[in-house]
Amino acid sequence: MGLIVNELKRFVNRCIWSWQGIAEIWHTESSFRTWLIVNLISASFTFLIDLTGAERALILSLGILILAAELMNSAIERAIDYISEDIHPLAKAAKDAGSAGVAVTAVAGGIAWLAILIG
Repeated sequence: MGLIVNELKRFVNRCIWSWQGIAEIWHTESSFRTWLIVNLISASFTFLIDLTGAERALILSLGILILAAELMNSAIERAIDYISEDIHPLAKAAKDAGSAGVAVTAVAGGIAWLAILIG
């Protein structure tokens, strides 16, 4: 029984820390707020347009992945800025790669929408 209680406590802590991370990024990153609004609009359309369950699930899942990519990009940026705020080519490359990850994920979402709408 102690193992279950311990794992439950660990799970609750992970949920708390994750929520704190989302809240921090919400308050400090306008790009995250923008993507969240875009995703709310996109999600709304999935319920207004006649889509199959699989199509709706794909669009909603890709929207969540865009938000996850933005969270990871913000983590990369913060870690690099913590190490040094000096301009360095490797720091720039890491930040640009994080940003590209968001862009590639967003393109995937856009392609899914196009494929669904075009048929």
